[in-house]
Amino acid sequence: MFWQSGQQLDNGKYIVERKLGQGGFGVTYLAKSNTGHQVVIKTLKLTDGDDFGKSQQDFVNEALKLAKCVHPHIVKVYECIKVDDLWGIVMEYVEGEELIYKNLPLPEQEALFYINQIGEALEMVHNKGLLHRDVKPNNIIIRANKSEAVLIDFGIAREFNPNVTQTHTEYVTPFYAPPEQYNPRAKRGAFTDVYSLAATLYKVLTGQEPEGSISRMMDCALASPKELNPRLSNKVNDAILKGLELVPENRPQSIKAWLQLLNSDSEDIYTNIFSHISIQANNYSSLETLLVDGKWKEADKETKNILLKLCNREVENYITYESILDINTQDICILDTLWVKCSNGHFGFSVQKEIWRNSGGCIGKFDEEAWVKFGETVGWRSTRQHQILFASWTSREWSYYSQIKFSLDAPKGHLPRLWDEWRGGVELVAIALKLESCDD
Repeated sequence: MFWQSGQQLDNGKYIVERKLGQGGFGVTYLAKSNTGHQVVIKTLKLTDGDDFGKSQQDFVNEALKLAKCVHPHIVKVYECIKVDDLWGIVMEYVEGEELIYKNLPLPEQEALFYINQIGEALEMVHNKGLLHRDVKPNNIIIRANKSEAVLIDFGIAREFNPNVTQTHTEYVTPFYAPPEQYNPRAKRGAFTDVYSLAATLYKVLTGQEPEGSISRMMDCALASPKELNPRLSNKVNDAILKGLELVPENRPQSIKAWLQLLNSDSEDIYTNIFSHISIQANNYSSLETLLVDGKWKEADKETKNILLKLCNREVENYITYESILDINTQDICILDTLWVKCSNGHFGFSVQKEIWRNSGGCIGKFDEEAWVKFGETVGWRSTRQHQILFASWTSREWSYYSQIKFSLDAPKGHLPRLWDEWRGGVELVAIALKLESCDD
């Protein structure tokens, strides 16, 4: 028996809008509170079994523990209500898109950004003595208009004592569950969720589920993520495979330990930057794809489009010194980081900033002489032929955009260009000024 649309709960405090879905154990409803806010209410499936009362008691107890896990990347638990003989957990309604429905595979850095957020959430859950036991892309929602991943559906979360054998209800999601989750009496620990999080990253970066753990135990081979997506870094590929070890003792024993394998010092900047960007992270995914593919001209145009959007000057189609100063600094930083990383330090705003300094320019102040010297260094100036009647001569002038060289053979700092002919000096000074705060 399910709750019906329009049904009032808890003396009219909540009204059921519709059933969102159901799984092996639970049913999830969308409801509206008497304050006008939408909430999610989860219940166990009503059964006639003798152990249903005990199951409900465990269900409520775990919900109360979860309510203490206050974290930006964990769904909020508001309260527990009882309707007749059925308990329900009232939770935050997270508006957004399930990670499974994003355009997979994601670029590596965007995927790592989300997985790091969920990893931080799981660390808190584990510190409270709980296991999620059902980490998968379907249970991760990316908030609408934000770059925030939220871990949801703690319906089968359970307490655990490290290295102690306990009886757990057998519940698995194929492809994401480690072998011990198929055995009700097997030892469980943070390493159990490590496997599921590694499997989730595998799916997000390759677009395919990893071979199931039981199939692998019967000699079905696991394709490495890099086989399916050759663009992946070796570090990320190796970390995923380590997290997917079949023997629990061979996996990192905590989420923190696994994240340390996954992230290097050079990659940490993405976590710091993405956590502050003012537009959705996936607005950068197209740029990263273009840069990784070496499509420098398309990437240059995409960078300009992003800056126009950040400056709210899409109609004017040009950027000013003042509008650049109004941009969130971290947006400039992430644009620069993508260019520098994907060109191995050959292109990027920070590369141009150093050339500007070496040309005699000051940060935050335009200088015509330094601007000309800068243009010569980065290859933005060229020789032009002139002729009037019988007189002819040559001069060094600013190149047209059509003369820009969109390849790694271009001089260092040649890209991004963004502007036509002589324009860009004042804008470059503004961007250089913003970059001064990137490490703050």
